[in-house]
Amino acid sequence: MAYVQPAEFAAKMIEAGESKILMSTKDTLIRSYMAGAILALAAAFAVTIAVNTGNFLVASLLFPVGFCMLYLLGFDLLTGVFTLAPLAVIAKRPGMTWKGVFRNWGLVFCGNFAGALTTAVFMAIIFTMGFSAEPNAVGVKIGQIGEARTLGYAAAGGAGLLTVFIRAVMCNWMVSTGVVAAMMSNSVSGKIMAMWMPIIVFFYLGFEHSIVNMFLFPSGIMLGGQFTWADYFIYNEIPVVLGNLVGGLTFVGGMIYATHFKTSPKRNVSGAVGTTVE
Repeated sequence: MAYVQPAEFAAKMIEAGESKILMSTKDTLIRSYMAGAILALAAAFAVTIAVNTGNFLVASLLFPVGFCMLYLLGFDLLTGVFTLAPLAVIAKRPGMTWKGVFRNWGLVFCGNFAGALTTAVFMAIIFTMGFSAEPNAVGVKIGQIGEARTLGYAAAGGAGLLTVFIRAVMCNWMVSTGVVAAMMSNSVSGKIMAMWMPIIVFFYLGFEHSIVNMFLFPSGIMLGGQFTWADYFIYNEIPVVLGNLVGGLTFVGGMIYATHFKTSPKRNVSGAVGTTVE
């Protein structure tokens, strides 16, 4: 069957988390590097569409192509391992420890950042004719995005940090739903369709994705955005990473684990002696 029942993909999530923890350092870094590079390219693609068409909805509808490519190629995003890796420990799989989870998260963060930064440099070269000219319209827009989503939050103080954190929570609620949704089908077309839907929601609503931001903000600085690396990390990347962790682990991994893997006994409403058992 094309559709996989929730109890089955809940077990697949735990197996995937165990696989992430056990993966070698080399494979983890390569897969996370490529995931960051591909997602960054999809972000550049989406910004280009938005600038050239003036229609952000069209950009949002097409952005998920990058997410689908990297997932089908077996590459890893930090947002996904935030959700999957801890489940292997929570399910008490033999040999699974929080030390292994943190190792995986650290390696994937480094790989994603390196991949996204590579794409950022490449696209900055393209947008400026090898840094010999002023940024084109897309490059200017990327710089403006960086300013708005760092200095804009900073200007609001604590309320700004709260807002960016909640946007990050909501982001990985949707993105990790896309990761899990791919497990709901055994066909490539089914996986793509299931992944596409939540990714559109996250992107169109302007939620904060730590790996997309690893591209947008470094490239924004290279393209003349009036903000600093400190602004980027303090008012965006750090709270976004934390929010992505909370969103993926609680609203996706934790909830599916609690109800589809650790299913409670069903109520007996008839009862052998005419009583209702809760």
